[in-house]
Amino acid sequence: MAEPATKPLPEGALPFLRNGVSQVAQVVEDLDRTVEQYWKRFGVGPWDFWTYQKPLLSHQSYRGQPSDYCIRIALCWMGPTRVELIQPLRGPSVHEDFVRKHGYGVQHLGLLVTDMAGALQQARAAGIDVLMDGGGFGLDGDGHYAYLDTEALLGVTLELIQRPQRRRPPEKIYPA
Repeated sequence: MAEPATKPLPEGALPFLRNGVSQVAQVVEDLDRTVEQYWKRFGVGPWDFWTYQKPLLSHQSYRGQPSDYCIRIALCWMGPTRVELIQPLRGPSVHEDFVRKHGYGVQHLGLLVTDMAGALQQARAAGIDVLMDGGGFGLDGDGHYAYLDTEALLGVTLELIQRPQRRRPPEKIYPA
């Protein structure tokens, strides 16, 4: 196994990928059916479900404008990596854009950050736009995610994730 990168970053390089990928996310047509297949065929679970919309999210934006999208997600650990399945339900979103362009499938890689405001400032200074974001899903109103416009650069969208200190209980767990 290769050792983590320890060389200094090139001038202007973004540090987001240095700590590795913490999440792989797939956009799916039917969240319940997909979770059931992961569990029954591969033994991957349990899965925690949430619906991301207001009021769970205190703020949402899409392409720089306030938004009111709704997505249903399921999260599960697969070894040290978190897998996220996303079913878009309503409103314009990067997930709807992805389905129109590519169909269903792996849509983004998630990267943990500890300072979302600073990370977004770095991305924008490097000329990378924020496509969509949302926040406030933690018990204390913290937690923030932001999708960066990196598909043309890397072939995949990168999502920055600042996890909440305490997460709200899931709406559902599968298997129960």
